[in-house]
Amino acid sequence: MAEVQTHTHAGEMSQVFIEFVMQQAQNAALFLGQIPDPRRGQVEVNLPLAKMFIDQLAVIRQRTVGNLNPDEKKVIDSAVNELQLAYADVVQVVRARNVGAEPPPELLNLPEAVASAPAAVPAPAPAPVAPAAVAPPPAAPEPPKAAEPEENRKRFTKSYGS
Repeated sequence: MAEVQTHTHAGEMSQVFIEFVMQQAQNAALFLGQIPDPRRGQVEVNLPLAKMFIDQLAVIRQRTVGNLNPDEKKVIDSAVNELQLAYADVVQVVRARNVGAEPPPELLNLPEAVASAPAAVPAPAPAPVAPAAVAPPPAAPEPPKAAEPEENRKRFTKSYGS
């Protein structure tokens, strides 16, 4: 008979939270034109969708204040700050191209799909972040170390008939 797991290890929940944050950040980056669409292989810029994902992460960060471990806090802070800066850069490029002005040289390496972004850009850009608060995003978050020895963990297997 199968056992029901009555609790989840904090390390597992931390990993799930970090994966969720990274997934939301990847969706925002996709719609900022930073990564190509995996289905079509083309870069797409959709500022309203990118803003929605960034805003969702910001709300999660605000609502979890005091409930995150240091690794989780570092990941969500870094993701939100980097995405807000990237959003502001893309908005600046779109506005400059729609007006006919040349964007700043450091923004010229953005994908060409930014040029075809809709002209209607949401008016309020995210609040600027102080440079000291911006941390580079982690290359790949390391999974948290398990607090218990491996032999104490429950292992479950599924069987689909004999």
